[in-house]
Amino acid sequence: MSEHEMDDELQEMYEDPKRREKVLSNDVLRLPIKSVRLQDAISISPESSVLEAIELMKSHKMGCLLVVDSKKVVGIFTERDLLYKLAGTKNDLSAVKVKQYDTPNPEMLQANDEIGHALNLMHIGGYRHIPIVNAKGEPKAVLSIKDIVSFLCEYFPEDVLNVPSKPLRTTTEREGA
Repeated sequence: MSEHEMDDELQEMYEDPKRREKVLSNDVLRLPIKSVRLQDAISISPESSVLEAIELMKSHKMGCLLVVDSKKVVGIFTERDLLYKLAGTKNDLSAVKVKQYDTPNPEMLQANDEIGHALNLMHIGGYRHIPIVNAKGEPKAVLSIKDIVSFLCEYFPEDVLNVPSKPLRTTTEREGA
């Protein structure tokens, strides 16, 4: 028996038989969104203050909140809304309402819609978050680009987990992270 054959047999012997290889193919994009580990939807009223929204986002470590009125998603309030619409203004964040700065009527999907459809919407629209709702438009979860990246990383666990701790190129500045 050659050394190569011996290595192969030892590897097979010690591999976990329950561990199935995942194969990344076009079929993955046809899987339902519910295949991805989704974040719970955190919602806020359109009448709430922007300061309340910021505190809620910080406490839940979320990049967005779903703006909900009468149990239905009517908007989405994101970090980008804060940065592009409010940063640098002299607004009193405790006095201005979320509905003044949210993104109204966001694209929404349901848990059985395909991952590929979500990626298409994110790419075309430049979104980082998509509300996941039920048939009545009630919030169920939020799909983020981070969730999709984590899902795809599961297809390459060895490659992702075994990346050298120091990249080939480094920067001394904090930017680029």
